[in-house]
Amino acid sequence: MKVLVAYASSEGQTRRIARHVADRLADQGHAVELLQAEDGTETDLARFDRVIVAASIHIGHYQKTLGRFIAEQAGALAGKPSLFLSVSLAAAGHEAEDWRSLAQILADFEKATGWTPGHAEQIAGAYRPSQYDVVTRFVMRRILARKDPEADLEADKDYTDWPALDTLVDDWLTGPA
Repeated sequence: MKVLVAYASSEGQTRRIARHVADRLADQGHAVELLQAEDGTETDLARFDRVIVAASIHIGHYQKTLGRFIAEQAGALAGKPSLFLSVSLAAAGHEAEDWRSLAQILADFEKATGWTPGHAEQIAGAYRPSQYDVVTRFVMRRILARKDPEADLEADKDYTDWPALDTLVDDWLTGPA
């Protein structure tokens, strides 16, 4: 099977997730192309049997490059089995309001781009203060302190559940087209 894994990442966790998924699929014998969304507007999606898109949420939105890629490819994507991996730190929590907000961000994205993925899943991201600029570090520390009061605000922490991600991708890949 030929699978496109397209992604947009701001701080690197979504890129790690996309690479992990692409490597897993390749190890299973699938032909996989890993593509940064900003480079994909002229990609011929007819070459692929299935498409996985991964992007992260920052300040209530996905990356603009992802929005452009999806809007330009919405017609081609509509005819493909697709999986959308929405990555955020909010997905690491259990607060109902956060989950409602994540659902609304996805709904707004679908409306803005004209694309509704076949399946969408919220994936917990990572907290990486070692990689943030001063402003981002300040904002992220405040968010994490509210979400995980016992977290070490100075230490990087990966919240992604890698085994659950593997199961999700495997199940989606073997599911109905």
